[in-house]
Amino acid sequence: MTLNNIFQFLVPKDKKFFPLFEQAASNLVLLAETLHEAVNAPKVEREEYFKKVEELEATLEEITHKTHLELSRNFITPFDREDIYALVKAMDNVADFMHGAASRMRLYQVDKITKSIRKLTEINVEACQLIQVGIKELKDMKDHKAIKDTCKKINKLESKADSVFDKAVADIFENETDVKNIIKYKEVLSALESASDKCKSVSNVMEQISVKHS
Repeated sequence: MTLNNIFQFLVPKDKKFFPLFEQAASNLVLLAETLHEAVNAPKVEREEYFKKVEELEATLEEITHKTHLELSRNFITPFDREDIYALVKAMDNVADFMHGAASRMRLYQVDKITKSIRKLTEINVEACQLIQVGIKELKDMKDHKAIKDTCKKINKLESKADSVFDKAVADIFENETDVKNIIKYKEVLSALESASDKCKSVSNVMEQISVKHS
């Protein structure tokens, strides 16, 4: 048994932070799924989904706030304090950009939802589901290869999102003549692509934590 494993055995079982991480990951998946449902719903039904996205984003912010409070109250943490902060902040950032995409679609009254928008929301659903898997793997901290493999899958999805975004922007400039529409679609696509970037940031933090405890 390594010194690190001995230390982990002696440290009391965490009952504060991982429940918050799991809540954050669960809400993140629900937010991503809701946004994906929104872009696949008829225009008249989208507002209901957008409101739910807004509520879920506010819930993520509250979880982040609670985590910060727990950091100030607890001396013993399951891993480094800066990593705890980075992990919840990264998940909160994913939520912010997905909420940003929903807000732009509402404010700019984007009527026609393109295949690229739907594809990016689908990619973000997959990435958020993998984040949820990664959080569970971090909790056990037994299979570091599984954590690494999960992070690799998230990173591949981020690369896929980059390709979808680049092609979508090129198509807009080639085929769209209305400047207002060019701005609308690029703003929405940028927010969705940024959300996938932030999913990669979450995976980077998870892998960093895993490496420290391997």
